[in-house]
Amino acid sequence: MNRERKMKIEPAKTHIAKELKHTSPLVSCRFDPSGKYIFFGAEDSRVWRWDLATNAKVELAGHDSWVRGMAFHSEGHTLVTGGYDGQLIWWSAQGDKPTVQRKIDAHEGWIRAVAVSPDNQLIASVGNDLVVRLWSFDEGTLVREMKGHESHIYNVAFHPGGKRLLSGDLKANLLDWDVATGKQQRSLVVKSLYKYDKGFMADIGGMRAMTFNRDGSLVACAGITNVTNAFAGVGNPCIELLDWETGKPRIQHLSKNKLRGVAWGVVLHDEKFTVGVSGGSGGYMLFWKLDAKEEFHQLKLPNTARDLALSPNGHQLVIAHHDGVVRLAQMTEKKPA
Repeated sequence: MNRERKMKIEPAKTHIAKELKHTSPLVSCRFDPSGKYIFFGAEDSRVWRWDLATNAKVELAGHDSWVRGMAFHSEGHTLVTGGYDGQLIWWSAQGDKPTVQRKIDAHEGWIRAVAVSPDNQLIASVGNDLVVRLWSFDEGTLVREMKGHESHIYNVAFHPGGKRLLSGDLKANLLDWDVATGKQQRSLVVKSLYKYDKGFMADIGGMRAMTFNRDGSLVACAGITNVTNAFAGVGNPCIELLDWETGKPRIQHLSKNKLRGVAWGVVLHDEKFTVGVSGGSGGYMLFWKLDAKEEFHQLKLPNTARDLALSPNGHQLVIAHHDGVVRLAQMTEKKPA
């Protein structure tokens, strides 16, 4: 066991440990399952792979637009991405030069999120055409379509048990699907994460990020609440925790000093705390206990945050920033100089 794994996770000691400067604003980020690489999507319509050991950056060119959706086979050999061009692409993720293995036209308009099932058999994709689609991971063929959303679908996640799938839309509706049959099991709504602004006649809100904890007992939905101006996006970042079995709200995570902006990323850590990143007030990372409304720690970020992901070992967080910088945050003590 290496020294890092022996170090205790202490959220209050979180610090930026490493960064990579890119030439375009970033929109997404993920660790690969080995923790060796960070993959990120940028406004240059490319996906990039950052080798944390060598700092080498490799281009993955194949999409014609921004890429927000990323998901891996659990063994890490294949990355699947979904772009605003409506395409799903399978990539070889581990070679010296990642290559396109398969490309399909999956949706009309934006793909906003993708997810891989726990058994690696299925890929779920969602977007602006209001349809949840399941694809064969190995063949790339369409397995099933699920219809029921009436507004843009912002996010999708498989329950860790593998038998259910959750999708969330612009109006903060959550639809719970049976994976085997495609039948809708229930419909939930997180009212705090959506508003219709009558002045601007605009919808604002939605599931900007969504994740389950490891045992599937909780689901976290991130977005914006208390909106006073939809045109300018004036509101507060918010994360709602729901009890999966009952579908009822557990706690609403807000910030002590009422930060402005959107919560663009969320992590439910095995050490029983929530992490979120804010896209307003200049950028913040916030840490909450699972039963607390206000954070117990916050870290001011150098720039607006657009996405967040946790490392496989649980010690690190990666943040994609609007200023084009990928930042790696360490949740353990700084190593001696």
